[in-house]
Amino acid sequence: MENVKYPEVWDLDVFFPGGSASPELKQHIENLTPRFERLTEKVAQFDLPQTTDSAGEIAFILEEIKEAFMHVSQAGAVISCLISQDTTDREAQLLQSQLSGIAANFSPILEGFNQKLGQIEQTVFDQLLETEELSHFAFILTEWREKSKMTLSEDEEALISALGVDGYSAWGQMYTMLIGDIKVEVEVDGELKTLSVGQANNLSGNADRKVRKAAFEALEKVFTEREEIFAKTLNHLAGFRLAVYKKRGWDSVLQEPLQISRMKQETLDAMWGAITARKATFANYLTHKASLLGQEKLDWFDFDAPVTDSTTKVSYQEGSEFILKHFGRFGTEMESFARTAFEDGWIEAEDRDNKGAGGFCTGMPLSDQSRIFMTFSGTMSNVSTLAHELGHGFHTHALRPVHPLNRRYAMNVAETASTFAEMIVSDAAVQEAANEQEKIALLEDKVQSSVAFLMNIHARFLFETRFYEERKKGMVSSKRLNELMEEAQIEAHAGGLGETHPHFWASKMHFYITGVPFYNFPYTFGYLFSLSIYAKAKEEGKGFEEKYMALLRDTAIMTVEDLAMKHLGEDITKQDFWLKGIALCEKDVEEFIALTSK
Repeated sequence: MENVKYPEVWDLDVFFPGGSASPELKQHIENLTPRFERLTEKVAQFDLPQTTDSAGEIAFILEEIKEAFMHVSQAGAVISCLISQDTTDREAQLLQSQLSGIAANFSPILEGFNQKLGQIEQTVFDQLLETEELSHFAFILTEWREKSKMTLSEDEEALISALGVDGYSAWGQMYTMLIGDIKVEVEVDGELKTLSVGQANNLSGNADRKVRKAAFEALEKVFTEREEIFAKTLNHLAGFRLAVYKKRGWDSVLQEPLQISRMKQETLDAMWGAITARKATFANYLTHKASLLGQEKLDWFDFDAPVTDSTTKVSYQEGSEFILKHFGRFGTEMESFARTAFEDGWIEAEDRDNKGAGGFCTGMPLSDQSRIFMTFSGTMSNVSTLAHELGHGFHTHALRPVHPLNRRYAMNVAETASTFAEMIVSDAAVQEAANEQEKIALLEDKVQSSVAFLMNIHARFLFETRFYEERKKGMVSSKRLNELMEEAQIEAHAGGLGETHPHFWASKMHFYITGVPFYNFPYTFGYLFSLSIYAKAKEEGKGFEEKYMALLRDTAIMTVEDLAMKHLGEDITKQDFWLKGIALCEKDVEEFIALTSK
């Protein structure tokens, strides 16, 4: 049978025909207001339970919360996709602002319900969790109850949420618009090209050092010219966040991200401690790569530079088939999911102007589908990115039998599923290399991932923690932001870095995400955590898929410490666990250095 040609442009019309001009999408957004009004009334009428007789009423409210959450999420996901596929779509940006205003009503409703949960007498609450109606919601109800004890009054939290529409969230949206408007000119193969930020970033893997440097300098130049507006955006976003934390009595800026990640501070400390202790191997790699490129130190724009003549280009179709082949060797469920995504237009991969930077996967909860965004330019690194995003989608797929309120997994375990999928593909690529030069190139892709997760992400974490501490004292200047960024990069790369990227804080959207603060350490957690899962998968073979899906289904109903103990038998609050994963990364570095030292 002839292979199906996979579309490179996604299908969004299946949800709301007509894009940002869709009457159905506008109606969907307008219908959220009466939905929230009904839910508000129901929560207001809910009296504190004195016995388990109230279990049915609580279960009904939970169903209403589920419906509201799914309808808001569906609209938000579609609008994000519309803006990412065309950053000049002003109508979609207006819809995003409208949705933000309406959706701001959801948090106070949920907070009001949580406050009531927090006031239920402990014995009655425990008995309610044992009822048939509520037993499978025990984790999230307990989590919501505990969270209510760390927040302000219902009215105060409602005010914060309302002010956040034109404050907090608006600054995040401002950043998206600023990035989308940036264009740079770079000469490639004798032709002057006008590129978006995403397209210019893709030149970091170009074989010509002049092209890499030109793209880097063009971006640095434009970020330097606009650094004041980016600094203002970041400062105000952080200022709003810190003001809320102060009002709630939260001293640590990590309290919220750790709470969202369902993760202990001891676990985070153990992970970074293990990484810091093993930086030497990766610093050696940076120095070795610099020498291969004829440089003393590895400059930022040389991180992704090819070190061999093997610059194999792969088409989107070839990359897709490669992923399907190797997902299939892991398990039939993962292959079937990916095939559906490729064939049914779930993926936006086309390389064109006006697309947003980066890649993501978003779920469409009302449709039991996902959508994946990236820009595919023909490299094996792009294939790995595609596999990574499909891993996110598979996580959502694995959770389909679970109640929607028990699918809201933390961001660190989200990165576990994506990184696991990426490893399947990157390992296979190395093993199937046609020759030694290709093997070196593919092996380095793996090593570059380790450097990204263990060094680049660490630099982001160091920068962000230090920036927030300084922001507590007042506005942080663009000059100081550049200094903090450079200091973090030099420290995190353990002396192996040459020219830094001082405006990285302006170029990386993760610093401006309002929904999830500190979107850095979850990547590293997911990477190292998935290494342990991947080691088990290789050991057990195809039969591991069902165990893997069982682990994914538990990701939203327990802490990461309990998840690791249940499914891996490991204590992740100790450095020993993390050192095992790092040791696997070190083996790749050692093999790469050996192969390129001949």
